[in-house]
Amino acid sequence: MQKEKVVVICGPTASGKTALSIELAKKIDGEIVSCDSMQIYKDMNIGTAKPTTSEMQGIKHYLLDYISPDERYSVADYKQDAKKAIREIIKKGRTPIIVGGTGLYIDSLIYEIEYPNIEFDEKYREKLEKQVKEEGLEKLYENAKEIDSKAMEKISKNDKKRILRILEIYHATGKNKTEQEKESRKKEVEYDYKVYALNWDKDQLYERINKRVDIMIRQGLIDEVKAIYKKYDKFPTAMQGLGYKEVVEYLENKTTKEDMIEKIKRETRRYAKRQLTWFRKNKQTIWLNAQEEIQNNIKIILEDLN
Repeated sequence: MQKEKVVVICGPTASGKTALSIELAKKIDGEIVSCDSMQIYKDMNIGTAKPTTSEMQGIKHYLLDYISPDERYSVADYKQDAKKAIREIIKKGRTPIIVGGTGLYIDSLIYEIEYPNIEFDEKYREKLEKQVKEEGLEKLYENAKEIDSKAMEKISKNDKKRILRILEIYHATGKNKTEQEKESRKKEVEYDYKVYALNWDKDQLYERINKRVDIMIRQGLIDEVKAIYKKYDKFPTAMQGLGYKEVVEYLENKTTKEDMIEKIKRETRRYAKRQLTWFRKNKQTIWLNAQEEIQNNIKIILEDLN
């Protein structure tokens, strides 16, 4: 039996995924499933570059503004919710388009990886946080490397969230993330995923990132963070997000506004570089030249789909 086609548009931050996916959705009667680990949160709009209602141009989007910033949300949760959205779109006779830059979320779908939904161990997390303060993040990075050297190839030395995740998975299951992925990949992939990624000249991409950060500041990113702080009591992962943790440091008087802006730009450029490395490992990806006109890239996708 022929599998249903599901389009995936991925690529680094600020590469133009939103604009391309909306134009494509209009052409192929598609609906969009967000694949962004930050856009999933309510009230976090400016710092996540969430598409506005006018930018969506009437195209239905799933998994945007989906959960509260004080809730925990795992890859396993995402896979389950994304699959539900895909089924709903197909049932309507439309084409699902997965759009975003969160590599882990994309891999969970295109490779049918089952990530265990690990019960959160608050005491163990507190112990790790204490270690970070006392011994520094590098020590935990080395520990995680001993546990799972393969997974750590994709994780930078200052990516606290993912370093702690590697340690927590092993603590909870006794197996490392790579072993679990290997076991779970044996499952047959449910859909025919057609994966496209946007590729930019490095300097041009970095210029786009710098401009985008300036726009976010002008649009009121600092006030957005203040409002979230006022509204919610705790932020398990949301405030660790890029652009948010730097503003928090500024609001706590740990840095100047200028240094905060520069840090967001620098960390976003580093993140884009890591995203590109991640997506290049996916052998089935068709790379599109992002400097091309959107319609030219849509033409390439349509030819490939037919």
